[in-house]
Amino acid sequence: MNMKNIARQRLETIQQELIDLSHRIHAMPELGFHEKKAATWLSEMLKKQKFIVQKGIHNLPTAFIANMGKGSLHIAICAEYDALPEIGHACGHNIIATAALGAAIAISNLTDDLDIKLSVIGTPSEESVGGKIILLKNGAFNDVHAAMMIHPAPFDIVDPVIIAASEFIVNFKGKESHASAFPELGINAADAMTIAQTAIGLLRQHIKNTDRIHGIITKGGDAPNVIPAFTRAKYIIRSKNLEELEVLRSKVKHCFEAGALATGCTLEFEEDGNIYANMIHHSEIAAIYQKNAEALGRTFPDLGDTKQRFSGSTDMGNISQVIPSIHPIISIDSLPAVNHQPEFTACCITPSADKAIIDGALAMAWTIIDIALDRKLRESLM
Repeated sequence: MNMKNIARQRLETIQQELIDLSHRIHAMPELGFHEKKAATWLSEMLKKQKFIVQKGIHNLPTAFIANMGKGSLHIAICAEYDALPEIGHACGHNIIATAALGAAIAISNLTDDLDIKLSVIGTPSEESVGGKIILLKNGAFNDVHAAMMIHPAPFDIVDPVIIAASEFIVNFKGKESHASAFPELGINAADAMTIAQTAIGLLRQHIKNTDRIHGIITKGGDAPNVIPAFTRAKYIIRSKNLEELEVLRSKVKHCFEAGALATGCTLEFEEDGNIYANMIHHSEIAAIYQKNAEALGRTFPDLGDTKQRFSGSTDMGNISQVIPSIHPIISIDSLPAVNHQPEFTACCITPSADKAIIDGALAMAWTIIDIALDRKLRESLM
């Protein structure tokens, strides 16, 4: 029997179990590095399917790796399962995780025939610190020849625009005083933040259309009749690549320095998490994935300028800098809802979302089969 048919039939035997697991993870959203239930459920399903599972790898309690096969070509499928604060699985990581399992299990009985080693790597905290970056630095991907994952969104896109990003915390420190009786004795940290944000607003006219600056104030003061002596904000900056990100960082930092200079506050910067690199899509593997997804009835519309605007960041970009990788987007027919909206959270357990799990799993499984059987491509990866 054709290997792709074998993979399809194998996937059909666990299809409902995958969907049920996706819904369970969705109903119990857990933030980065706290995904205890999701990591346990995913690991248990892989153990049940005879994978060798190691939990808590590289001192990350909710990270894991599950291996099958001992072939010469090592392919990793990345699973994400962290949620967002307040809005839960508004980026569909329940779909990502279960599709990763589905792909691996679908071809788990074919590893010897394909001469591959297959790994599912559970990568926590994609939404914040960047678990993949930590795992990469600590050697979890050292012998991997190619890596892949799928990500839900409103459209199918084989090579989405994934840009570099950096998150940081800004602290302004001033001096308290009575806001009415003795305002002249205070140093207003809220004013410093206001000046900085105004400067950033003006800066937006002079940055590239591929740059992004966005943030929130997490501490603005304690009482309206007390001059705020401390304010804090969390910001993310994004650029097309790591080089342009450094240029943008310098400009944004000057805006915060302006706030400190104008008010007499002191300024502190704190890096918050790791720097996310831009994604390098392996064009040949991406083309194979698209062909397999289209064979399942998926379509990849020409989005024009919308594709460029539809840009985000992920720690999978860091993997792609050193390992041939793909990160295709799979549609869950969510429009008008888009990622990171509560309406998108609701879309991630619809029949369309469930179908995306199965289609994404099978498209990845078939892609791995094609890679393994293509001697020229296989040799180029090793």
